[in-house]
Formats: sequence, structure tokens, C-alpha cells
Amino acid sequence: MSNLNLRASQLDQIDQGELQIQITSAQINRPIPDANIRIAYTGDPESIIEEVTSDSTGQSPILTLPAPPVEYSMEPSPAQPYSEYTISITAPDFEPLTISASQLLPSTRSIQPAQLIPRQTQGQFENFVIPAHTLYGDYPEKIPEAEVKLVQQSGEIVLSRVVIPEYVVVHDGAPSDSTARDYYERYRDYIKNVASSEIYDTWPDATIRANILAIMSFTLNRVYTEWYRNKGYDFTITSSTAYDHKWVRGRNYFDSISQTVDEIFSDYLSRPNVKQPILTQYCDGQRSSCPNWLSQWGSKTLGDQNYTTIEILRYYYGDNMYINTAEEISGVPASWPGYNLDIGSSGSKVTQLQEQLNAIAKVYTTIPTITPDGIYGESTQQAVERFQSIFGLPETGITDYKTWYKISEIYVGITRIAEL
Repeated sequence: MSNLNLRASQLDQIDQGELQIQITSAQINRPIPDANIRIAYTGDPESIIEEVTSDSTGQSPILTLPAPPVEYSMEPSPAQPYSEYTISITAPDFEPLTISASQLLPSTRSIQPAQLIPRQTQGQFENFVIPAHTLYGDYPEKIPEAEVKLVQQSGEIVLSRVVIPEYVVVHDGAPSDSTARDYYERYRDYIKNVASSEIYDTWPDATIRANILAIMSFTLNRVYTEWYRNKGYDFTITSSTAYDHKWVRGRNYFDSISQTVDEIFSDYLSRPNVKQPILTQYCDGQRSSCPNWLSQWGSKTLGDQNYTTIEILRYYYGDNMYINTAEEISGVPASWPGYNLDIGSSGSKVTQLQEQLNAIAKVYTTIPTITPDGIYGESTQQAVERFQSIFGLPETGITDYKTWYKISEIYVGITRIAEL
């Protein structure tokens, strides 16, 4: 970008958004404190505009940075609706990492995960470049498929019930591209990544939920039918928009999208008398049209008109589309008790919660340790509040659905690494 264009771009940044970087070790899944973080406009990466240090939880301060006008993301426009920042990270005993073109929308918070590799050879350097958002860039259109897959053929593999997987294996390219790498990605992180790559966090809540449900149901159809494994591949889904969704290794995700996924991640879309999640296909609705599929920009317009989530979904997929919930979540020690845990709660679920928090507190040391006595008292409430603060949840001290599964997710990640 020329200096003239760069200055024009920066002058256009009349709004503001928030950015936070979360730094962990790629090898042992631990937060990295005291990492040096430098931030610059991607168009001028040598001019540092912020320099900060990660805290004991591996997180940067929340930074307020320039962003384009919010109107740019509210309707199709030739103007880029997000800022792009280059983030350079160094820490003792780790290889340096640079993330280019991390996207920042106005009036929202962007979370940029950064996993550092322990230093092996002096001078190694890793660089991620985040490509354009699908609503702004140019990507292949989805190749149409049947929304319900036939699974009666001899030799066909299909799960006996809908299960939320702990991981999906993402093939970073078209299915036939043998040079593309496969990545193990936590299911919820995968959904957050895709949704942040394909819709804007500035949109109405009902629109965001409808789009996330379409992404999740499509993904779970791939899981349930073992679609690619039945074709001889060793992955769950691809990052090609022609076949599946846009997934970008190392990209940032948007906070309210993240919170919504944490709230509804066990849901999917179904039709009467169909066991499998529906392969809910969609398009942007501007560069391409897709009758009987969800239109992303169209769903934004419906959200502006106060359509509810299910009304948006039925507008596109028909009145016999329903939101369903999976009965089993893979990799979680025990399921949600079905009610909030708060002061006065007691029993085995509280004990489980306390034991998991104590395990997490060994890594995230600002979380106070508590006695696992099965009684939800003030000390448990304080530990939950601190956990919620670290992981971006409302600081209520109440263990609701989102908090329960976030604690389970962090606990599993820490204890499994420790067992290796």
C-alpha cells in the first residue's frame, strides 16, 4: 500500500473497536505471561502504534483502536468495513510470531488467539496472514448438495445419534488437494472461526444466531454422516467455500460471536422424521443468489426488521425447520446439571465444579483455590467470578450453561495435556 493510500485508509478510521490478544503455549496449552506484543497497521507494519505485555493469564490489556464507520458493515459496500492490524509477539524461550491482517470491526471486541511454539532453533519465525472476510473478498460459490444424505447404502458409516464432537479435523483446502494440511480444531473454536470469517459481529443478535445455527448444523451433518471419511479421506470438513465453510488457521474471532457459540453450541437444525442434522447451505445473497438457502445479507435485513432467529431460519428453509439439541457432548467429564449453580447449591455437581476449578487454578493462578466440599459458598462464587473474568464471560459468580461448559472445556484441555 502506498503512503498516500495508507494515509487515506487511516483517515477513514473514524470509529473504534476493541482488541485483546490471548497468548498460550502451543505445546502445553498454558498461558504465557510477560510476552511483548507490538501492534501496527497492516499497511504500515514498521510503525508501532501500541506496545503492551501479556499478564499472568497470557492476555493483553483490552486495546481501543481505530476502525471504519459501523455503517460499512451494515450493508454491502465497496468500502472495507474492518481495520487490519499486524500483531508481533515475542517471549523468552518461544519462537516469535507475527499475525498480519487481524480484523477489527467497530463497536465490537476482537479476540486474537496466539499460540507460541517453544524455541527449537534460533531465528525461526512464524507468520500468519489472515485473508479477506468472505463478505468482502472473492471466494468460490458453494457447490449445491442434497440437504439430507442417504446413509442406507452398504458399507456407509453413520453415527447412531447426534453427538457434539470435541474436535473436528479440518482439511485446509479442497477435498482433492493432497498438499493441504489437516488440523485438529476444537469444535467450538472451529465454529467461532468460521462464523467470524463469514458474518459480521455488528449485525443483529437474531441474525448472528441464525447464521451460527446454519454453520453448526452443516458441520454436524458432516460429522454425523462421516461424509468425507466415507469417501476415503481422513478429515471431517474442509476450509473450501465451494464444499464447506471458510476456516482460517490463526484468525481472530469476535467476542459476541464467541459468547453466542458458547451458549448454543449443542444445538443444530432438524426436520420432522429426519435423524441427521440438516446440511444447511447458504450464500452471501449479493455476489451470489441461492433460492431456498439462507442469504447472509438477507438474514441481516430480516434481523433489522425484528425477525426472531427461528423466523429467519424458516423464512429461508421452510416452516418445518426446527432447532434441536444434541443429547451427548463428546469429551466433557459430565453433562450440564440442567440448572444454574449459585450460593446455596450443593451436591456432586458442585463438587465436580470445585475440583475442575482447582485444577484450572494451578495454571491460571489468579483463580483462588477452594475446598471441594460440594457446597456452593462465597469462596466458590469468587472462584467462578475470577474464571468468568479471565475467559470473557459475564462476571456473575453464577455457574450457568455457558460457564459450566467453558470450565469443562478449559479443564479438559489442561488435564489432557498434563497426562501426555
